[in-house]
Amino acid sequence: MHRRRRTALSVSAALLVAAPFLAACGNEAHPGAAAVVGGGRIDVAALQEQVKDVRQAQQSSPQAAQLVGSTGQLGRAKLYDLIVDRIVQRAADDAGASASRKEIQTAKADAVRQAGGEEQLAAMYLQQRGIAPDQIDNAIRRDVLVGKLAAAIGATNTPAGQKKVNEAFIAASKALRINVNPRYGTWDDEKMQLGDYKAPWITQVTKEAAAPEGV
Repeated sequence: MHRRRRTALSVSAALLVAAPFLAACGNEAHPGAAAVVGGGRIDVAALQEQVKDVRQAQQSSPQAAQLVGSTGQLGRAKLYDLIVDRIVQRAADDAGASASRKEIQTAKADAVRQAGGEEQLAAMYLQQRGIAPDQIDNAIRRDVLVGKLAAAIGATNTPAGQKKVNEAFIAASKALRINVNPRYGTWDDEKMQLGDYKAPWITQVTKEAAAPEGV
């Protein structure tokens, strides 16, 4: 369990190299929506709020110039995260997996200990995953849920296990019929990719999550 979280936190900030941030604009079918996932909207306003939270956190960091400079394309990365949130939830629901509040709290406490404190944890998430402090709980919940999904479908920490987890995500993605505003690109179910963007951390998290408890 600990190794899984360390992996999630050690991923390079390269995940933030994505396509350019695009301003709010709806499409004809869903005006004001950045994407529609499973019939539910991800509003441009909600996406922009996520970007704003990250930018404010970056500006407050001693490494502000470096962080902002490396995330000039933050909008696509945050939209990707919001879409993946829904895919992971659907895959977990389909497998009958869930993450309890206690499990999430325990996971966060472990992460805080590993990082050396809450401030250090927040700095790591901001630098390595482009996540603002008020977005950390949701990110941890998703990571725990990936692990519970892996356990539910019997995915071991092997290439075959990783493939099994990926197949669950692809099936969930297809079932959700994801429709992205063309200004942000298009969603590829098979590649779990938004346009030419795919966050490297999701592969590493799912690979580690495939390890059964105690391994």
